[in-house]
Amino acid sequence: MTTETASRLQLFTSPSAFPNPQRLRIFLYEKGIADHFAERVYDMSPGGEQRQWPHLKMNPWGETPTLKLEDGSVLSETAAIVRYLDQAFPGRRIMGEDPLQQGLDTMWDNRIWVHILYRIVTAFHVLHQGLGPKLELTSNPAWGEHCRKEALAHASLVNQHLSDGREWLLGGAAPTFSDITMATAIAFSKFPVNATPLDERFEHIDAFWKRWQQRPAFKAAYADRQSGVAELDDRT
Repeated sequence: MTTETASRLQLFTSPSAFPNPQRLRIFLYEKGIADHFAERVYDMSPGGEQRQWPHLKMNPWGETPTLKLEDGSVLSETAAIVRYLDQAFPGRRIMGEDPLQQGLDTMWDNRIWVHILYRIVTAFHVLHQGLGPKLELTSNPAWGEHCRKEALAHASLVNQHLSDGREWLLGGAAPTFSDITMATAIAFSKFPVNATPLDERFEHIDAFWKRWQQRPAFKAAYADRQSGVAELDDRT
């Protein structure tokens, strides 16, 4: 795929406060291809562009990120977009260089997405109504607290996995996509509504978080200063 072709790809995303667009954004910078895309950032208000017919025509779920390809076809769901881009562009394979690494990366990504990040996202949605009735379908503080506890229980397993001195989940020299998902989970855990900062509770997750903060890709991905997390938005 040439740079000229890539420049015609359109990404429809959201500010860095929103975890799934942010997973994709960190991937793009780690892969070194972020500047190849025209990125349209929705404001994600209750009646925002993501819920209006032009976007719903591309993605009836009304979610971000959405990737529109040169031929007009559309990909949504973060892991699906990342899988496509990781294969379509040259460079380091962020989802793993060989079948075993790819399998391990998918395993860890699923564990973190299902049991940690999605639990924190669910807690966010049921503990407040700030994004309006189309997104905040119910208020259920008890369920929010259950999800918080489940996220913490599974984060402790990730912390244990990192306790052998490895820097990244697969033990390699550079992060893979599951590491990106974990970094996004840590960031979102620090969002005021969630108030469950994983780095403050677990020693090895704290070290993992500090490693991410030093990476140029991570700094670039949070350059919009709209994450809602003071340590990311207020850094010098």
